[in-house]
Amino acid sequence: MVKKNNGPGKLYLIPVTLGETAPFEVLPISIKKAVERINHYIVENEKSARRFIKRISSGKSQSALHISVLNKFTEAQEVPTFLDPCVQGYDVGIISEAGCPGIADPGAEVVKIAHEKEIQVVPLVGPSSITLALMASGMNGQNFAFNGYLPIDSAERKSAIKRLEKVSRVSGQAQILIETPYRNDKLLTELAKTLRSNTPLCVACDITLSTEYIATKTAAEWKKIQVDLHKRPAIFIFQGQ
Repeated sequence: MVKKNNGPGKLYLIPVTLGETAPFEVLPISIKKAVERINHYIVENEKSARRFIKRISSGKSQSALHISVLNKFTEAQEVPTFLDPCVQGYDVGIISEAGCPGIADPGAEVVKIAHEKEIQVVPLVGPSSITLALMASGMNGQNFAFNGYLPIDSAERKSAIKRLEKVSRVSGQAQILIETPYRNDKLLTELAKTLRSNTPLCVACDITLSTEYIATKTAAEWKKIQVDLHKRPAIFIFQGQ
């Protein structure tokens, strides 16, 4: 049975796997302990969140779970109410669709509100495709920038790539990008064409999965390589020379 705290509840940031990996191959036991004592959750997708919770704690009662959904359809005025259980003394967990809550994830807005309400925020250890890709890239791990998605318009995207490459050449800063999975192949082609031929570019996809692929090559070398990234979660990192 989940117990109330004597004071306000805490907000736990609960990482999940990056795909259909056995949970405890990549998640620590602290995740299981948190899931077993928390019944209030803020999630992107209720169905997948319930499936994840069941995999972590098979004996946990699904009917006892209180799920609030946070995605692009959530009304802004709803979000602060998701933390009402914390005010009432119950711990609340945020579960992302993949990886770590708050990193390229809408959960960051809830975390911001938690700080405003003086609710303790507890980040738990788990896999982040962004940091794992950087670790494996050979790029600058002391000076890097996560840029999220580039513009969809081709001309604007090309301009953004050139701008980021210039920043990278001057500062030595590694530039990290993501893309909607079905546009991955197009982005790789555009990066290979737009970056200077000697600029190193890392492509990391399906991180922690059996199909994991991570390679760092120059833009010129990527022009000669055929790799299928379609609908595979991927990270792109480059660093101007």
